[in-house]
Amino acid sequence: MTVSDRSCSTAHIAPLEDAELVSVHDVIDLARKFSGYVPTSMRIMARKPALLRAFSALISAVMREPGEIPADLKWLIAHSVSASAGCRYCQAHTAANSAKAGLPVAKIEALMEYESSALYSAGERAVIALALAAGRVPNETTRAHFDTLRAHFSEGGIVEVVAVISLFGWLNRWNDTFASDLEQSPMEFAKAHLGASGWSPGKHG
Repeated sequence: MTVSDRSCSTAHIAPLEDAELVSVHDVIDLARKFSGYVPTSMRIMARKPALLRAFSALISAVMREPGEIPADLKWLIAHSVSASAGCRYCQAHTAANSAKAGLPVAKIEALMEYESSALYSAGERAVIALALAAGRVPNETTRAHFDTLRAHFSEGGIVEVVAVISLFGWLNRWNDTFASDLEQSPMEFAKAHLGASGWSPGKHG
């Protein structure tokens, strides 16, 4: 099955096929270069090209622009908030992308043991705690989270952290609402590395 095959899609809005993505080919090519496939989320978003372009620009600013927070930590934050929000599609994507960014797989697998695991630094524990609290409804972040973060990051760095949390908050809602079809590559990664902690594709499978 491919996500571009309408007959196989279970998403609430059919993802566009490759031939229908010509007007946004530059954005799509960039996504394919990074992931090796075109995410269903973008195939659906492409029905509104201006939205896809704006979102692609936001991804670049939040996830690709160099800053205080390194790429592997950004993806760990993204994975943490997605796990807290319960979006299984985004959990699979962020776990796989964390590994691509250089985060050790052992850290991905041990996320929910972050408070006691020796795998994580104090700074990593601080951002995971914030991301998990921010992913809950209602939001459970407190001043104490930020006081802890300030021991490890500058004000600018903290803004970068919250930008990642907010970006994936949007994606969590998008993909869970549309029941986006999970692509084969992140599906396989999640089954191999998140299955033991109870992950399953759910409606995204």
